[in-house]
Amino acid sequence: MSDAKTIPTPEPSDDDFWTTVLTPVDPAWRDPGTGDTFDMDEQVLDAARSLAERISTRAHAYRAAGKPFDTALMAAPDVQLALLRSLHEAKLSVERLAESAATVAGRGGASYAQLGAAWGGIKRQSARLKWPHAVPKKSASESIPLHYAGGDAVIHHDPGADAWWYTATGADQREDESEAVYATSAEAIARATEFLLTHTRPAAPGAV
Repeated sequence: MSDAKTIPTPEPSDDDFWTTVLTPVDPAWRDPGTGDTFDMDEQVLDAARSLAERISTRAHAYRAAGKPFDTALMAAPDVQLALLRSLHEAKLSVERLAESAATVAGRGGASYAQLGAAWGGIKRQSARLKWPHAVPKKSASESIPLHYAGGDAVIHHDPGADAWWYTATGADQREDESEAVYATSAEAIARATEFLLTHTRPAAPGAV
């Protein structure tokens, strides 16, 4: 892996921030170790258990009776079925998040070979089949749609200014439209993604 000391770490306020951030580091990751995998299992299980307790009919009965749902109750077959249902939702979440990550990476310049390598080493063709729109084949004058973090954006090219801009609507229905000031589509995608990430949930009542 690249020596961490050789990888630049600019602040968002630095002039070269986006130029540096949009230049890929190779390799992009290190293989997770056994401890990393164990920690991931624990975090996924915690999230799935939390959902299982919310959807379990047995857990609902305990709440209705004003009684605590002891962890020993997780041994009940019906609670394990609720956990299995929750793990299925976790799998769907992973697929959605993977599609978003592949799309942002692909539209930022990553190839299908790189996407496949990141997704457990699948072949380039398999990655293309899994995420057919992640790596666009578009001319500079065409627009690029982007779905991320529950929101949507479209990246546009302004031929007159020879620059890129975006329109975006976050998951909380907040909208944004940039000026045509980005030199590359990758930078416009990064800025649109940044906006979508900050507007991932519905605005609270009365929020400005």
